[in-house]
Amino acid sequence: MPKIAELIAEKAAKNEEWISYEYFPPRSEQGVANLEARFDRMREFAEPLFVDMTWGAGGSTSTLTLDLTLKLKALGLEPNMHLTCTNVAKEDVVSALEACKAADVRNIVALRGDPPIGQEKWEAIEGGFTCALDLVRFIRAEHGDFFNLSVAGYPEGHPDVIVEVESVGELSESEKARCRVTDDGKVFVCRDEQFEAELAYLKAKVDAGADVVITQMFFDVGTYAAFVQACRQTGIMCPVVPGIMLLQAAAGFKKMTAFCKTRVPPALAAKVEELAGDDAALKAFGISYGVDMCNQLRAVNAPGLHFYTLNLEKSTLAIIDTLGLSNAAATNAADEDQKKKYHASTEKNPGLVTFAALAVLVIAVVFSMRSNVRP
Repeated sequence: MPKIAELIAEKAAKNEEWISYEYFPPRSEQGVANLEARFDRMREFAEPLFVDMTWGAGGSTSTLTLDLTLKLKALGLEPNMHLTCTNVAKEDVVSALEACKAADVRNIVALRGDPPIGQEKWEAIEGGFTCALDLVRFIRAEHGDFFNLSVAGYPEGHPDVIVEVESVGELSESEKARCRVTDDGKVFVCRDEQFEAELAYLKAKVDAGADVVITQMFFDVGTYAAFVQACRQTGIMCPVVPGIMLLQAAAGFKKMTAFCKTRVPPALAAKVEELAGDDAALKAFGISYGVDMCNQLRAVNAPGLHFYTLNLEKSTLAIIDTLGLSNAAATNAADEDQKKKYHASTEKNPGLVTFAALAVLVIAVVFSMRSNVRP
């Protein structure tokens, strides 16, 4: 099966836009059944270039992740399976890679991963991997270039190195652009020196064999654009795909952005607070905000749009449809293009229309005469 970097390059060469989805393994059998049905519906609505399937913290969903990855492949979708090394034995990683190779699943997202539920800090297990860079190196050493490897990029810095500071006033201009100010006035930021170290680490992952960077969520396209520019200046030249998180509910939004220490622009924070008691209005605003972000990403030449679906579909598909990227929109656009070409050709050669009409008339008359002849 094709590699994601190759698919992205093909789209770029044709100047074609694309979308992709991320799902996570549900906790119940019914949830799995619902998700599998969602695969079909979302694919029918808008064909993704690839589909990410996450790997639970500490490898907690590894078997189900692999099962769902194979299900995606059976449906004709291009799976991009997450593989983390947090609290995962090396032999389990080896087994997962061998299973993927046997099934011709060629796309892997190599991650360190989050600590298991109930554990605050990440800890390497004896004989295991210590970071995503170790995992990338191991996969390349053991499997050569069989796998396309994606890695994570953090436009605002990794949450582990985002620290609290006294005030915004002490920050550089670049730090101000990516800092997070909480509701109670606390200021968090990845300082410039540490941000440079993060970029150097990302370059090490790419130099070790990573083909694609997929970003952590962000809500300010300027932050993404600055990150891509910083990547290029650091020598990271592979595709940097923006990860787009949708705004679904106020409580979930606040919890997730706090956990990831994500910067929330003041205007967005105020709007979320204003609509916190009206779920329908908040979702409608989330769709509008998502469309605006995606159009801004188009303007800065993002290679594609990668949607963190949270296993939900309505908001994601509403954004895709509004952007004109649904299958139906593509068909309509193709039809309109054909109509324009036809009208353009007839304007240049009006005689063609007369000739075609005359030919149709002659055929109709001949057919009518033959049908009236008795045997």
